[in-house]
Amino acid sequence: MATYAIGDVQGCDRELAALLDALDFSSTRDRLWFVGDLVNRGPQSLAVLRRVRTLGDAAVVVLGNHDLHLLAVAFGAGRVRGDDTLDEILAAPDRSALLDWLLSRPLLHEDAAMDARMLHAGLAPQWDADEARGCAREFERALQRHPEKVFERMYGDQPDRWDPALDGEERLRFIVNCYTRLRYVDADGRLVLRAKGAPTKGRARALIPWFESPGARWHGARTVFGHWSTLGYLDDGEVVGLDTGCVWGGRLTALELGVAGARPLSVPCAQSQVPGGE
Repeated sequence: MATYAIGDVQGCDRELAALLDALDFSSTRDRLWFVGDLVNRGPQSLAVLRRVRTLGDAAVVVLGNHDLHLLAVAFGAGRVRGDDTLDEILAAPDRSALLDWLLSRPLLHEDAAMDARMLHAGLAPQWDADEARGCAREFERALQRHPEKVFERMYGDQPDRWDPALDGEERLRFIVNCYTRLRYVDADGRLVLRAKGAPTKGRARALIPWFESPGARWHGARTVFGHWSTLGYLDDGEVVGLDTGCVWGGRLTALELGVAGARPLSVPCAQSQVPGGE
């Protein structure tokens, strides 16, 4: 049995099918980890949701910012944007089943046997592994109990630094911003959510990739993430970035987990969007 982690699909079902063929994937033998953002910006979001949901226990999915945006729109707390490609899902006869399934996906997945975890974007430097896990579960419980309330108050860039005393909507907002929007922190460990470009050697100290934050406490398990297409593929042994810009005309990438020295496998993607968004 092989376990493959796959980068942001974002509604590119043809490319996902090609990648699964290239992997010789079998749902009775293998497992897939999806880093979030199954939907939006690409042309076949409905087909992607149907394909992945049909895989059942063979697929593990964490929520990304675009998945949450779809749910927020469906619950009446988000507005459709000009570059969204969600209408087909929202009008689908199996809409309710698909959205209920998506709503039940976690922010964080962990596998103790492989000493690995998966999330969409990043982790707050102040969190250790237990706190990160607890925060993810806290948001997931709130989302299950009162999704409309969560979505109504989810958006915003503040607070930008973790404090265990945070509560209510501010606490949940900070948690979901880390897990689904984070790329950079500053030297004080504050989230810098509006920065989207690739890291450069000459970058200001005000922009530190979240996985390079000095003194971060979450280190330990190998961490697989997506969300950062301008970063591209990254594997430094401890963190694995798998967003290789499929929807922007890049590639859709998979990496076999639990195998020392495994090399990524990717397929080319037709450009569906012009770069510039999340």
